Amino acid sequence: MIGGRIIIHSARLVSGGTVTANSWVVFEGDTVRQLGVGGTWQPLATGAHDVVDAAGRVLTPGFIDIHCHGAGGAAFDDGAAAIDTALGVHHRHGTTRTMLSLVTASQTDLETRLTAVADAAEKNPLILGAHLEGPFLDPTYRGAHDPALLRAPDAGSVDRLLAAGRGHLRQMTVAPELPGATSTIRTLVDAGIVVAVGHSAADYDTALRAFDGGATILTHAFNGMRGLHHREPGPIAAATRSAGVTLEIINDGVHVHPEMVRLAFAGAPGRIALVTDAMAAAGASDGSYLLGTLAVSVKGGVARLVDGGAIAGSTLTLDEALRRAVTDVGVTIEAAVTALTLTPARAIGRGHDLGKLAVGYAADAVLLDDAFRVDAVFAAGRRLA
Repeated sequence: MIGGRIIIHSARLVSGGTVTANSWVVFEGDTVRQLGVGGTWQPLATGAHDVVDAAGRVLTPGFIDIHCHGAGGAAFDDGAAAIDTALGVHHRHGTTRTMLSLVTASQTDLETRLTAVADAAEKNPLILGAHLEGPFLDPTYRGAHDPALLRAPDAGSVDRLLAAGRGHLRQMTVAPELPGATSTIRTLVDAGIVVAVGHSAADYDTALRAFDGGATILTHAFNGMRGLHHREPGPIAAATRSAGVTLEIINDGVHVHPEMVRLAFAGAPGRIALVTDAMAAAGASDGSYLLGTLAVSVKGGVARLVDGGAIAGSTLTLDEALRRAVTDVGVTIEAAVTALTLTPARAIGRGHDLGKLAVGYAADAVLLDDAFRVDAVFAAGRRLA
């Protein structure tokens, strides 16, 4: 994956919550080696194998998606070839590092799929690991998860999942009101797993206890949970109150109204992670798909279960999430880019090496035109697109 020296100059750098005009960055191998402004990059061009004139375009860190199920007609549940296909689609839209989300399945199937993700992650540093979105979810707020496969957690099942992941199970969504959930959250946190609250009937107090007990993400805020209410504030308010909690948002114009997205950015500044929750139809055509065991119909880019009509993931890519954040929601470019880069990196414990263009950080970057459309993508020091 590692390349030689790459120089990108004359860029409008958006990183770490700031905008710096006429910037340049040097990648050596898979790492950011130097940054500066003006023409001081020119002596460094000797020996560089790629010198990119950004010509005033926007340069950001590589996008990081911590909740994504697939793309290009392929799901991360379906093994190595499917993983490669789906990642390729998201790479072209600026996502450089991806958490591979797996939908609810039987214990045996989840173990098999975790093993496949572990195998892939050991070959590809752009894979952040596995996210289990289930099976420890509440049936009432199941969304597009097979209700026949949902269950309360138990220590034996959790241990088997951890073993199958071989250290690459990084994130798990749990409904904290389920029997055994409190001890499970503690076990997962102790094992270094990032725990998310989601697909849950939890009220405010229950969610708050989960966050106090070590959960640090709210899975796709507003979806799969009780909504905000002035007398029953629910898990969204518990998350905004809890300083260490990141709120995922699917900013596709379908899952969450732009005004509610704006409210989330205002209520939890620096703690919003824009995610895709993309399923196999992202980057593919409308039609019939499967999400786990459930039939999905995609029409006009909106995925819904055939049985019941619940939203079944999205067809979103992170470049579109960025455009919508700036144009439809009205957040600043600094805040929107942070929600695609540094915030998700911090949410999974990678804020020390991912999510910024700074010396020592990963050589991941996206070059965007004035309409925030992707012109070039670099990851681990190599041009991907």
